[in-house]
Amino acid sequence: MLELCERPFEMCFGGGGGSKDSLLWHVDLEPHGSGDYSIAVVQANSLLEDQGQVFINPSATFIGVYDGHGGPEASRFITKHLFSFLHKFISEEGEISEQVIMKAFNATEEEFFNLVKQSWITLPHIAAVGSCCLLGVISNNNLYVANLGDSRAVLGRKALRSEVNCAAVMAERLSTDHNVGVEEIRKEVEALHPDDAHIVVHTRGVWRIKGIIQVSRSIGDVYLKKPEFDKNPLFQHFVCPFPLKRPVITTEPSILTRKLTAEDLFLIFASDGLWEHLTDEAVVEIVFRSPRKGIAKRLVRAALEEAAKKKEMRYVDLKRIEKGTRRKFHDDITVIVIYLDHSQGSLNSSPKHQGHCISTPVDIFSVNADENDL
Repeated sequence: MLELCERPFEMCFGGGGGSKDSLLWHVDLEPHGSGDYSIAVVQANSLLEDQGQVFINPSATFIGVYDGHGGPEASRFITKHLFSFLHKFISEEGEISEQVIMKAFNATEEEFFNLVKQSWITLPHIAAVGSCCLLGVISNNNLYVANLGDSRAVLGRKALRSEVNCAAVMAERLSTDHNVGVEEIRKEVEALHPDDAHIVVHTRGVWRIKGIIQVSRSIGDVYLKKPEFDKNPLFQHFVCPFPLKRPVITTEPSILTRKLTAEDLFLIFASDGLWEHLTDEAVVEIVFRSPRKGIAKRLVRAALEEAAKKKEMRYVDLKRIEKGTRRKFHDDITVIVIYLDHSQGSLNSSPKHQGHCISTPVDIFSVNADENDL
């Protein structure tokens, strides 16, 4: 059933889900094991580099957000392979575990590496394509969150009695932002390369590894992990002008495991395009105070309104800007909201969900253009 996730929503469910707004594609509300979920994505780049997907079977709900950089190839590749590897290793091991997740991440990386080896002589840019990878799995009231890069998972939960003077709902970050703009991550990278005074440098307004990339962990970015891939003269000239002695970023995810409780209300999985404009607390408050239907789209619009304000624009004016140019105002944004309805029983215990899948389209504007022609 997991092969369904290789196809966009229309093929998984037989149509619908797209938005007439050329900025957005969204699915307002769908059921999962014991709750509902909502998904939305907005395209800013000429080629959509974000991808997102949700897969539901009787035993688990899988959530993926993949924020590509350098091109869309890596995020699209993860969409086609990560869940399939998870299914394979869960079948072999008999259950989901941190080890299974680690094996699925490594297998996805290895397969993408094989693709790069086959293609990079004629398509040298493929060695410079990568993606952040945020994964969530809910099974038997257990939550697993694994992350590479700076996409983020946040939990909205009821405030505890001991948390005095707090709001009714609290935001709890579940993932680590692997971005050298974060001092802790910057020190982590510097500690791994004590003989390189320029492993992290401040350039073009932000901290970057070797002056190139902000994230310290990813799928892909082979030229920063395999020094032999920077030997192509064209590649050296256009992408990486200096030789590397050893890998400078990794593919080891941060993994969190926790038992879900009755106080846990909902989860937000999103690419950094959302968190660039909205705090964890603001996002959780919006979800808590808003109707469920269309909640992911509501979060995307809230971020776009903030992006417009920063440029002293209105959201309605921002919508008129074409893809590519719009990247000067905001990034691609993918948001998935998962509601946790414990009153319905153990999460994912319901047998009614048989391999349902939603994957975001590879290009929002083409999908919406086709719909508007109908």
